[in-house]
Amino acid sequence: MKFNLVPAAAACAAAFFMATPGEAQTDLIEVDVELVLAVDISHSVDEEEARRQREGYVAALASPEVIDAIQGGPWGRIAVTYVEWADARLQRPAADWALIDSEEAALAFAAQVAAAPLEKGSYTAIGSAIDDAVTRIETNAYSAPRMIIDISGDGPQNQGMPLEVARARADEAGITVNGLPVITEGQTLMRAEINLAGYFQDNVVTGPSSFVLPARTEEEFRQAILRKLVLEIAGAEPSPVELGLLP
Repeated sequence: MKFNLVPAAAACAAAFFMATPGEAQTDLIEVDVELVLAVDISHSVDEEEARRQREGYVAALASPEVIDAIQGGPWGRIAVTYVEWADARLQRPAADWALIDSEEAALAFAAQVAAAPLEKGSYTAIGSAIDDAVTRIETNAYSAPRMIIDISGDGPQNQGMPLEVARARADEAGITVNGLPVITEGQTLMRAEINLAGYFQDNVVTGPSSFVLPARTEEEFRQAILRKLVLEIAGAEPSPVELGLLP
C-alpha cells in the first residue's frame, strides 16, 4: 500500500523524489491518475487483432482529446504504463511507467509503444494480468487519488490466478479495473463463443465507477479506446448509450 505525500507545490514533487544512493525512497511524485493499460496478446488474438489494438492505443495516446484531458486535471499530469499479457507468466511492459504532462511527453510514450516488438502468448490469464498490474501500481514512483487498470481481451479466462482473487486484491488496494472486451464473430478452438461484454461485467471489472466498453469493428475499437482513456483520465463515466443500456 502506498502513502500519499502531497508537497506544497507540484514543482517540488520531482525534487523530493530524488534520493541519495542507499537512502530509502519515501516520497512519491503526485499525479492525477496512475493508469495501467493491460492489453491481451494471447494465442486467440490474431495478427490483425494485435495490430488493431496496438494502433488504436497509439492513436489515442497521441490524440488532442487525451492530451487535453491530462492537462485539465488538478496536477495536469498522469503516470501510465503499457503492458501486454497472455498466460500467467507473460506480462511484458511494452512501455514502462512514464510521466505524461505535455503533448511532447504523450507523443514520446505513444512512439515507444508503437516501436515495441510484438510478442504472442498462449493462454488467457486475466486474473494474473490484474494481479501483475496491481503490483506495478503499488511499487511505482507515483501517487494518485485514482488508480486504474484498463484491461482489454477477446475471450474469457482459461488459466492463471482466479479472477475473484485478483479482483479482491485490486479492491483492497483501492484500484479500479475497467474492461475493453474485443468482440469478434464466430467461434474457434481458442476463442469461446460467449457474451464477452457480460463476462467482463460479471467477472473482470471492479472498483468505484468501473465500467465495460465493448468494441467490435476496427473503427469502433479505435473510438472505444479513445473514449475510454478520456473518461478514465477525466474521472468521468460513460453514458448509458455507450454502455449499451440504451439504443
